Amino acid sequence: MQSDVTKPTDYIDQLPEERKPVIKKLRKVIKDNLPKGFKEMMSYGMLGYVVPHSIYPAGYHCDPKLPLPFINLASQKNHVAFYHMGIYADEKLLKWFEAEYPKYSKRKLDMGKSCIRFKKMEDIPYELIGKLCGKMTVEAWIALYEKNLKR
Repeated sequence: MQSDVTKPTDYIDQLPEERKPVIKKLRKVIKDNLPKGFKEMMSYGMLGYVVPHSIYPAGYHCDPKLPLPFINLASQKNHVAFYHMGIYADEKLLKWFEAEYPKYSKRKLDMGKSCIRFKKMEDIPYELIGKLCGKMTVEAWIALYEKNLKR
């Protein structure tokens, strides 16, 4: 669900009641595990975790007025979507996540390039998401982003 609200708490407040606890718990997991420097904000109508302009003044190459995105979290109609740009940009991190996933969930991994979809709220592997969130520092994300951008 994309939203035009400006604060993460307002985004959560407008969710259906059954999704609020799930998004709140994922938000806490993300915030508790992200390395220092990422900033929470609304980004693309979703909860976003970005590299702010104060750290990376160049911003996002598609629109330099926007900070560099890293993670987004959204409640969609039929699933919760967790977007992690690091697994899209770093094949080693993707392979780690794919290998770890079956250890934390009995469900088949439902994933696009950077989007992990959770259709069964009771089967979200919160611990694994936390570990994934802690795998990449702001500095490492900027370096990887710039390396991939120059290709």
